[in-house]
Order: sequence, then C-alpha cells, then structure tokens
Amino acid sequence: MDLNDKPTAIRQGEELDTKKVGEFLRDMIPGLTGELSVQQYPSGFSNLTYLIRVGDRNMVLRRPPFGRKAKTAHDMGREFRILKALHPVFPYAPEPLVYTEDETVLGCKFYVMERISGIIIRKRLPQGLEYTQEQGKALCERLIEVLQELHSIDYVEAGLEDFGKPSGYVRRQVEGWSERYRAARTDDAPDFEDIMRWLDENTPEETMRYAIIHNDYKFDNVILSADNHLKIIGVLDWEMATIGDPLMDLGCSLGYWVHSSDSPNIRAASMMPYDIPGLFTRDEMVQCYAEKSGIQIEKFDFYHCFGAFRVAVILQQIYYRYYHGQTKDPRFKLLIFASHIIDEELKKYLAR
Repeated sequence: MDLNDKPTAIRQGEELDTKKVGEFLRDMIPGLTGELSVQQYPSGFSNLTYLIRVGDRNMVLRRPPFGRKAKTAHDMGREFRILKALHPVFPYAPEPLVYTEDETVLGCKFYVMERISGIIIRKRLPQGLEYTQEQGKALCERLIEVLQELHSIDYVEAGLEDFGKPSGYVRRQVEGWSERYRAARTDDAPDFEDIMRWLDENTPEETMRYAIIHNDYKFDNVILSADNHLKIIGVLDWEMATIGDPLMDLGCSLGYWVHSSDSPNIRAASMMPYDIPGLFTRDEMVQCYAEKSGIQIEKFDFYHCFGAFRVAVILQQIYYRYYHGQTKDPRFKLLIFASHIIDEELKKYLAR
C-alpha cells in the first residue's frame, strides 16, 4: 500500500501559469526535459505548496498565499536562504534549487526545492498506517530527538547568525504576537486580552541559551519514510525559523499537541491524531526533551500557554483572509471556532 503524501487538483483561484513556470524552470535548472504538470498539496493554511513534475523530476514550489498577509510573514527569500544554509548540516531540510524575486512569473516571489517523498501524519493517520503502544512512544521520542538535533547545530558555523536577534527574543515574541492578534481580530473573535496580559506579566527572564528554532515543528511538517514509519526523513515549512530560545520552539510545538486525555473541546479542534497508541502527553514530551537536551526544565506553563496562544493568532490571521473575502478556501471558515476553544481552555488552564 502506497502511504506517501500525495498532491491533488489545484484549488480554484490558486492556479499557476504553467507556461511561465515551465519557461522559468528550464532556464534556471539545467537538464530539465519533458512535459510539465502541476498539482497542489491540499493541506496547510499558510504558504501555498505545489508539486511540479518535469519529465521524471519531482520538485516542490512554494509561494505566498493570495490576499492580505501579515507584515513579516511569507518571506520566500528568507526561507530559501535558511534552507540553503541548513541543508548541508541538517539533512532533514529539503534541498533548495532556485529562488526568484521576478514577480512577472507568478505575480510574487517564490522558490523551488527538491521533493522529499514520504508519509505525512495530518489530522488522522493515513489509512493503513498503524502503531503499537511501543511504536507510538518511539515515534514521539524520535520527534523530540530530531528537534533537539536542530537545536544543537552551531548556527554561527552554519552561517545563520544574521537570521535572528536572540537577545530579548522571548519578550519580543510576546509583544509581537499580541500585536498580530489585535491587528487580525475580527468582530466574531475572542479578545484574548486576559491571556495576553498574563503572558506579559509572566515572561521569564532572558536566557543565554540560543539555537536555530523551527517555530512550527509538528506532525504535519515532518516526513516519515515509507519503508520505516518511525524514521523521520524530512522537516518542512521553514518560513518562521529563526534564532531564539529552544524552549519557545518546544512550547510552540506543544501548542498543537493534543492527547486522548484532553477535554472533548480540545480533541474536537485537534489538527493531529490524538489517539495514537503510546502517544506522549505534553508533560512527557517536555520530560523527554529535558532528557535529550540536558536542559533542566522546572516549569513549562509560560511556554505552553504562549504556544497555544500563538496557534490562535496564526488561525486568526488565516481566518481574517476568509472573513474579508480574500480567499474562498472553505476550510478557513471553521477556524474561528478553534480560536474560541483555545481562549476558553487557556482561561481554564490559568485559573487552576
């Protein structure tokens, strides 16, 4: 059974000019021959991702979404440069091939990378993929190990010292994501003011422990080998990667993490399969990271709350585009309900 992640037909309004794309790629990548075909990966809520086939060569094109964009989001050139520096030292990062700022091709900046073919776990396990209790635990452990591998890279040696401002990182994140939420809030969205105030008042003291952080590390941004369902062979979506506090990276990952022991509301809004046998709880994920990294973690409340709030901001920014008619993707209509669930659950969490 073929469990590899597959593209589908292109959504209405998100089509590419295949003639221009083909001419551009043949000019920029030597040896491309054969007919060009384009399909779209249907999942993901941010940058648009397409499979480009030219003859027997498979590549992936990434471009920004249509409609209103967050001020600092969707920087294709930055994402391309991160991959260029990371791929030699972190082989899970796809190999970038070409980037262009010439907007006459697609009306935007975009880049193309090699495709990594494998299994991606999304809201539900792909049909035919199953884990035992021990395999589920091993999968969680491997997920943490790869994150720790990323955090252990010498970012100066990798040439990425200019890709972030680590000093004051946590404070800037709290302030920046609060501003983003207020800017993207719609009339039907919760105000999150209590949560933002708590984060501001409970921001931890600055750490001197900085690393390359992915900032969106989760199941559906990880590729598993079709031959070994516990082996991670790729990590995708580097648009938010930077230099910062690795505990913030873990917190952002756990903002998406849902377990079968969570409330029905959280499970209803889950974007991952929470019923995998042996799946770690959030506390077990934190403990595993502490063991792998050697970092002593006494309290994780702030990082967990920030991660969950940040998910709400991302969902609200996407919902804003739908609310104002800038995208017709029907998946976005339901995001407002997830924002309300996150708001309610965080208030309960902080009231303990």
